[in-house]
Amino acid sequence: MDEAEQTHRADAEAEAERIQQEVEDATSDPASQEEWIRQSNLIYGGLAAAGLVVVQPFLTSSPLDLPAKICVIAFAVSIPLLAALLVLNRQEEFRRRVTRSRLVAVAKAIAQGSAFVGIAAAFWHISMVAGIVFVLVGFFAVGVHSSGYMHLEYDGKFRSRFRRRT
Repeated sequence: MDEAEQTHRADAEAEAERIQQEVEDATSDPASQEEWIRQSNLIYGGLAAAGLVVVQPFLTSSPLDLPAKICVIAFAVSIPLLAALLVLNRQEEFRRRVTRSRLVAVAKAIAQGSAFVGIAAAFWHISMVAGIVFVLVGFFAVGVHSSGYMHLEYDGKFRSRFRRRT
């Protein structure tokens, strides 16, 4: 590697570290954390309510086919976790900051993932095509949200919102 490449690489690494620090500064912003808590409440409450509604018909029907069993088991996992996360959000709201616990991060992933599986299995129980469409559009929706979020939060003005540390 010649000197120009080494200089370019060092500049790129310094820029990456600076951007990472700016992102960390943004995520520690209390206003951002309060908004994440509000959004989490909406997500967790909506998923728990959807789970309770979707599981109800399966409580009295027997025997269940495979998609119905998957749906019920997935919501058996997600509903208690979503309830715990809703209660935790109240504490986060009271403290005006989000927790950085790894256990909570894992619980969030499991709760949301199993709720997604439960809803997909419920659609699959009704129609295999509906289940496949739900999964595909669900992944597309995540992309839509991520793209919109990135453009809102990390546009060209993002760096100007924070003081440069010298």
